[in-house]
Amino acid sequence: MLPPPLPQQVDVLEVILERIPMMREEGGQPVVVFDLDGTLYDSRPRTLAVLAEYADEVRADYPDVSECLDQLDIGRLHYLISNTLREVGLTHVDVVRDITGFWRERFYSDDYLRHDVPTDGAPEFVTACYESGAGVLYLGGRDIPSMLLGTVSSLRDHGFPIGVVGVQLVLKPDATLGDEAFKRSAIPTLGRIGETLAFFDNEPANCNIAHQHFPDAYVALLETQQVPGAPDPDETLHHIVDFRVG
Repeated sequence: MLPPPLPQQVDVLEVILERIPMMREEGGQPVVVFDLDGTLYDSRPRTLAVLAEYADEVRADYPDVSECLDQLDIGRLHYLISNTLREVGLTHVDVVRDITGFWRERFYSDDYLRHDVPTDGAPEFVTACYESGAGVLYLGGRDIPSMLLGTVSSLRDHGFPIGVVGVQLVLKPDATLGDEAFKRSAIPTLGRIGETLAFFDNEPANCNIAHQHFPDAYVALLETQQVPGAPDPDETLHHIVDFRVG
């Protein structure tokens, strides 16, 4: 059983929900922006599923590699696959290269998004924002060619609002564009769909960019996984671990 959410998390989430109808009454169009991986979703189970599949495929020929991969669980996963493999003693360059290629082809694809698990309270909070009158924008680092269909299905299946008026899904045009570069170009355009009331992301760089463009918005950093070497978050950011309000 999870411990109750911290008071400061509850406070900021409740204030956002309170501000939505107030802005509507004042004639505004509040928009709440959500990142996907590491924010609304825990994508680590996706990685575990891919690595378990690899272990099964090579078990007959390379049982020692499979036995190492069998030791993995959520708590032993790192942001970088190479660090995850090192965690269980897999460091040979050819092995790491082969596993990484296998993982990359599957992790960034529609078929494996079904393994993702929503962050605690996320479907409920996003739905509450929408039902309170906010526009909802999913701004993810996934790419359209490989992950659009799976993303829509996942959002639908996990109870997030999708496919209705007032909800938009914005993804990268292709996989070659980096997440930060994509969001650095997308965030300044958010004013086209309304007034950004709140912005949620697990990467400090993206939150810092959002704060620079929308200094009056509630910008919240999810304390989940972050890219190695991430910049320090702006001291004015809010910090939350999930989306529970009670």
